[in-house]
Amino acid sequence: MNEAVEQVLGYARSIWRRRWIVLMTAWIVAVAGWVWVYLLENRYEAQARVYVDTQSLLRPLLSGLAIQPNTTQQVAMMTRTLASRPNLEKVARMTDLDLRAKTPQQQEALYNGLAAAIRLQGTERENLYTIAYQNNSPDVAKRVVQALLTIFTESSLGGARKDISNTQKFIDDQLKAYEVRLLEKEKQLEDFKRRNVGTMPGQGGDFYGKLNEINLALEQAKLDLEEVSNRKKQLQQQLDDQDEVLSTPLPGGASATALDGRITALQTQVDNLRLRYTDLHPEITRTKQLIARLQDQKKQEEDALKAQPQAAIKAQNPVYQQLSIAIAEADANMASLKARVAQMQSKRNQLYQSVDRIPQIEAEYTQLTRDYEVYKSNYSSMLAKRETAALSSEVESKTDVVEFRVIDPPRVPSKPAWPNRPLLVVAVPIGGITLGLALAFLLAQIRPSIETRRQLTEITAYPLLGMVTMIETDASRGRKRRSNLIFTAGVGGLVLALLAQMIYYLVLSPAA
Repeated sequence: MNEAVEQVLGYARSIWRRRWIVLMTAWIVAVAGWVWVYLLENRYEAQARVYVDTQSLLRPLLSGLAIQPNTTQQVAMMTRTLASRPNLEKVARMTDLDLRAKTPQQQEALYNGLAAAIRLQGTERENLYTIAYQNNSPDVAKRVVQALLTIFTESSLGGARKDISNTQKFIDDQLKAYEVRLLEKEKQLEDFKRRNVGTMPGQGGDFYGKLNEINLALEQAKLDLEEVSNRKKQLQQQLDDQDEVLSTPLPGGASATALDGRITALQTQVDNLRLRYTDLHPEITRTKQLIARLQDQKKQEEDALKAQPQAAIKAQNPVYQQLSIAIAEADANMASLKARVAQMQSKRNQLYQSVDRIPQIEAEYTQLTRDYEVYKSNYSSMLAKRETAALSSEVESKTDVVEFRVIDPPRVPSKPAWPNRPLLVVAVPIGGITLGLALAFLLAQIRPSIETRRQLTEITAYPLLGMVTMIETDASRGRKRRSNLIFTAGVGGLVLALLAQMIYYLVLSPAA
């Protein structure tokens, strides 16, 4: 810590030895700076405040009916583009500043100067904006701010109307294009349906469903035909076992006649059972066994009667007639089922022949209908949007969605905004003193001097045996005293000059 303090004190002593350099530098900078401050031209700042009201009462009423422009975003965009080149050219024309610029270089300098001097500040939350501009002429500054205020209010409204107009034109062009495409797709669908009548999707189901249905119906028809054919065979077997004509004995053979009646009744019962069951059914088996026993009994009686022949009565067998009728019905059913099977096979063959064509038709029809529905949906959506845009245009042209309220009109204070001469007058000598100190320190580093015994020891690396003190004479002390007085007078003169400048600019100056 002591070493650091000693080093700082050493620097201070080095600078003090060169104090005249600091004083001369401070005077030179102060005089030059005060002359520059005096010659600076006054710049006056004109300001205007405007409030942008975006909370219109129509917004909630027109929600969903008309396009609601993002007014906040539009105003924010205007604040960022207020100092754009087209707006600067408008400001120059409105304020006649362009008359001063004769050459392209002068015009470029004019626009650059306007862009650098224009200032727009605001808070997006409160929508309160301040437009400011500085110029040497108060009248010019006021006219420029007025022109900027006009451009700010008119451009925001005009931009929204232009956007709506462009939107309407775009929607109308799209509607015409979609209308042409929609009519074209409708014509294609009409021609496609005319070419593929009877094979269109939806006419009897899809191809694979129809093929599966016909296959199932064909299998059922074949099964029914096989069942009817088996039944006919069984009926034919029963018919072969029956006699077409029955012989009824005379009254002497009453016992045989009774057996025939029982046998006939049992056979009728078996026939009825066969209509529902097969020959392996237990009831049919028992009945057939009973018939066999009765037939054996009848045969025994007939053998006994052969020994004594008697006359008999011939009669038509009713069982034979019923079996013949059942066989005829079975033949009719078989013919019907055969025709049905042939028809199903024909339909199935036709479907197999068109197995490649039907899926292609379905795919083409699906693509046509999908494109048609897309165009139709877009066309309907565009129609609704056109009505919305038309209503939005009416709202924008007949109402004020955004309202601009000028809180403070453009005004210019009598006191110039720049330069702040009192502040600059103080800053100039401070800057001169700082520059003088830096120059003295730099010279001390370039031509260093030994200030302490420790520095000498560190530089020579030899032990210090002693010191010789310089004894000043009266003449040397007098010269030092005069030098200090002159230095003090120089510092005092600098301070007095500073105070005089402050009094002039704060009290006596006309711009104060």
